[in-house]
Amino acid sequence: MMRPRDTTEQADAVQIEIYRRMAPAGRLRIGLELTELSQKLLTTGIHRRHPEYTADELRLAAIRAWLGPELFRRAYPTSPELEP
Repeated sequence: MMRPRDTTEQADAVQIEIYRRMAPAGRLRIGLELTELSQKLLTTGIHRRHPEYTADELRLAAIRAWLGPELFRRAYPTSPELEP
């Protein structure tokens, strides 16, 4: 497992131990929160690069970035090719 660049080895070991002691529901909650945060960061970045996108276009561009162009095209064959 890779240690974050901004975290000391000791701090990383403490964090891992805290996660190990958590109940599965707590780890799941943290995982879901991190997923939500990453989606918000992705959408914010796309919106900054493409302020002209409508809300629907922004949603589709984020989905395309998340899935990748090939899977996006298979899942949304009639959607425009919006750049993330």
